[in-house]
Amino acid sequence: MNDPIFLLLLFGIPVISKIVSSQMRKRFVQFSKDPTALSGREAAEQMLATRGITDVAVISTPGQLTDHYDPRTKTVNLSQVVYGERNVAAVAVATHECGHAVQDATGYPMLTARSKMVPLMKISNVALPVLAFGGAGVSEIAGQHGTALLCLLALGMPALFSLVTLPVEFNASRRALAWQEEVGIAAGDQQSGAKKALFWAAMTYVVAALGAIIQALYFAKIFLGRGRRG
Repeated sequence: MNDPIFLLLLFGIPVISKIVSSQMRKRFVQFSKDPTALSGREAAEQMLATRGITDVAVISTPGQLTDHYDPRTKTVNLSQVVYGERNVAAVAVATHECGHAVQDATGYPMLTARSKMVPLMKISNVALPVLAFGGAGVSEIAGQHGTALLCLLALGMPALFSLVTLPVEFNASRRALAWQEEVGIAAGDQQSGAKKALFWAAMTYVVAALGAIIQALYFAKIFLGRGRRG
């Protein structure tokens, strides 16, 4: 197939994703060798305390790159290597996740918007395969307008969700770096290392957003092509 969108989706995005993921892991290993006075857990707890957040717990979670903030349980979940290690990479990741906790506590609009989109994402995950393989049968059941609405949700929601995620992630990193600079936990080369580590982590979300947009364009092209043939 010579469709450039299909080729980009099939080959381009996976290659870019692999490069970015490789760089992220490389930076994490690199800055894991740069020691800090605080462990990831200690930095996270101090950041939460400094920001007046007392209802969020910092806990350890199994695996690698499993770090996340869960607004439902009010927990900052740090992978074991981040939770206990004392280095620039661990502190950067831990405080980034705390940045999400601060967003939650202060009602950061983009985080609120992303949370409200989660139920629609679940619907989208079901609707997209149905639209892709159901074809004319979906149109007969749902009608023209119903099919158009399903198409809009299934094709647009993943891309929109990924786009909304970008400011959420970049803002969390800015909050993390601002706190580190504020308390003097990292300066000079260490601060530069933290920025680089968080930059490449954020790039994984950029690639995911790009992939979601290209996927939406590809399936929209298929759907519109069917409509013209019909």
